[in-house]
Amino acid sequence: MTETRADANIRQAVPFFAVANIEASVRYYVEGLGFEMTNRWAPEGRLRWCWLQRGGAALMLQEFASEGHDSWTPTGKAGVGVTICFICDDALAIYREARARGIQAARPFVGNGMWVVSLADPDGYRLDFESDTDAPEETEYQEEEEIR
Repeated sequence: MTETRADANIRQAVPFFAVANIEASVRYYVEGLGFEMTNRWAPEGRLRWCWLQRGGAALMLQEFASEGHDSWTPTGKAGVGVTICFICDDALAIYREARARGIQAARPFVGNGMWVVSLADPDGYRLDFESDTDAPEETEYQEEEEIR
């Protein structure tokens, strides 16, 4: 029997999001946030599940069935109350890129020594992109046109 150290056994945690409309969610993540679809499950030619990757981060999406024995209908948006934090080299670059692609994002601010860029996907999952900074706590990002 081969023994594996417990701390070396786990390689990655990947959020698995139940979504109402997988096509809309894929557009948001791929076209809006620059993720790449690296794996998919499409029984009968219809996308039902996918694995999305960007750099070292990944997430899975699966559209919940609205009918049948596996159906689930959330009382609100499925992701409300869930936050995923992505640690980045430059969270402000993610903010500028997302905004250029038409994605709504809250004004970045400094919290706990990191720039925090908060977004919400179509199902209400909160996505925080964060990167280290020396800027003072509670500093708010000023876009270049606001500074002029």
